[in-house]
Amino acid sequence: MLLDTHVWIWMLMAPERLGDARSVVEDRTTRLMLSAVSTWEIAIKVSTGRLRLPGPIDQYLLGQMDEKTIDRLSVDHRHALHTANLPRHHRDPFDRMLIAQAQVENLPILTSDRAFDAYDCEVIRVG
Repeated sequence: MLLDTHVWIWMLMAPERLGDARSVVEDRTTRLMLSAVSTWEIAIKVSTGRLRLPGPIDQYLLGQMDEKTIDRLSVDHRHALHTANLPRHHRDPFDRMLIAQAQVENLPILTSDRAFDAYDCEVIRVG
């Protein structure tokens, strides 16, 4: 399952916001993936002061990915090119890339963002 950026942040800082999905993300048999796009989005939020983390961003995020056994999903050319085929239901470039990755890699995506419902991908509702 591919984590939307806010789901990853909630896992780290506010797990109660995950609602019923908390048991899914805390189950060690569930394969969770985090896109480099989400790490980039978080880095922007941290650098602009919109998000504070409890430690240096690189140590904290990479350490948490290791601790929680989160697989890393890189962005490749297939993902980038696939965004050209997506309808413009969602304007956020980070979310559009996550949708493209979910479609190309055939991954369900965990999100609370209702705009994802308009795309042809499996959405698992969080929160």
